[in-house]
Amino acid sequence: MSETSARVRVRVAPSPTGDPHVGTAYMALFNVAWARKMGGEFLLRIEDTDRARFDPGSEQQIYDSLRWLGLTWDEGPDLGGPVGPYRQSERLETYGPVVDQLLADGHAYHCWCSPQRLADLREQRSREKSSATGYDRLCLGMTREERETLPGFSPTPVVRMLIPDDPPLTFQDAVRGEIRAPHPDDQVIRKADGFPTYHLAVVVDDHLMGVTHVVRGEEWISSTPKHLLLYQWLGWDTPEFAHMPLLRNADHSKISKRKNPAARLTWFREQGFLPEALLNFLQLMGFPPAHQDSEVASLAEFIDAFEWSKVNTVGPVFDLDKLTWLNGHYIRALPTEELAARIATHLTETGTWPSPPDPSALTLLTRATPLIRERLTLLSEALPKLAFLFAHDDDITIADDARSQLGENAPAILASAVTALSTVTPFDAASIEAALRKTLVEEMGIKPRLAFAPLRIGLTGERVSPPLFESMEVLGRTSTLTRLGRAAENLS
Repeated sequence: MSETSARVRVRVAPSPTGDPHVGTAYMALFNVAWARKMGGEFLLRIEDTDRARFDPGSEQQIYDSLRWLGLTWDEGPDLGGPVGPYRQSERLETYGPVVDQLLADGHAYHCWCSPQRLADLREQRSREKSSATGYDRLCLGMTREERETLPGFSPTPVVRMLIPDDPPLTFQDAVRGEIRAPHPDDQVIRKADGFPTYHLAVVVDDHLMGVTHVVRGEEWISSTPKHLLLYQWLGWDTPEFAHMPLLRNADHSKISKRKNPAARLTWFREQGFLPEALLNFLQLMGFPPAHQDSEVASLAEFIDAFEWSKVNTVGPVFDLDKLTWLNGHYIRALPTEELAARIATHLTETGTWPSPPDPSALTLLTRATPLIRERLTLLSEALPKLAFLFAHDDDITIADDARSQLGENAPAILASAVTALSTVTPFDAASIEAALRKTLVEEMGIKPRLAFAPLRIGLTGERVSPPLFESMEVLGRTSTLTRLGRAAENLS
């Protein structure tokens, strides 16, 4: 993609029709990278002309999700800017004169065909195995009066483009080089409700907002000839295009919210992924690693390495295992207090904890975070791993699978541990381990694995837990002795 004399201006334009799609973040990432690399501007536009699917809460979700990822914009509906408004529903008066001009110049025409007539036409072609596609131009050249004498008439017309016999089918793409797209049909550009379709609105808005580079998914390649025609007919400069490969499921189908929960951008936050891990992952979906020896790279490093010639053209498979691995890496790289704060934020956002969290719970979480850091891959895993620390001593019950692992000498081991720990000073992990090894391993002659398993189960009720001695230190002497003592009594 060339560096034009004009200042680079790019945009992402999601539709508020439910939970934001992960593809919105994917496209925003590459738009941001180019804008920041070139010292240009990144715009956020809300394309809300599809009123049938409009979701009033979706726009805020778009804002929140992109800001969570650190993909901030320079102009948008919430920030304003010199070329607003940035919601298409607030720009309707802008599109009307453009449609009128296209009609007057003979590049568009009214179509009164009813939806049923168009459905019947598609069915007939399918039945006849016809190679014809698109609209059959029944209304072309007709007046309203002439058309209403024929079947399938709708009193409120749409407006269609009149595609010439030789539309511009070939164009240069920053990612793919020269592309030849299929011949377009007579696309509707204004619907019966008066709202423009995507194809008209995107061209008008991109022109009036000064967009110099259109970065979007490869599914729009087939629509590009229509857009090139509109730029040509209206006498406007054509932006440069970059069509990104689509994110795909393991079966190589396009990732969709209907089939894959990971297509919802909010899902990643709900599951406990870190935004920097998701950003890194999305980089790798369309771009080789920024570093030769590592797949880990920050947004700043990605921007520094960014070139359109390096973008992959093959649709990447959305590999959640790799994302989870990246997330674990970023979790382990966080300082303890910051990781604890991230966990607490996740717990409050998901409604597990009140907001703000109880200060004593936050202090306990911060002390316990080092116990689970190395085994943590998602923020959502933290509380289940530490649930025993937040439980009341009397609420600890031994799980059936844990009970089955205990030998007959478990009560004696637990009772001896209580005696050994009652005088340990200071009550820290090193002193706790030394006392228990002396009593249980050296004096009682029990192998460490068999000696410490009853303690772990008595302390947590589970076979698997964070490091035993460190857990005892965090839990404290009183709770540790209480739990081990109760377990000894219950197992006797």
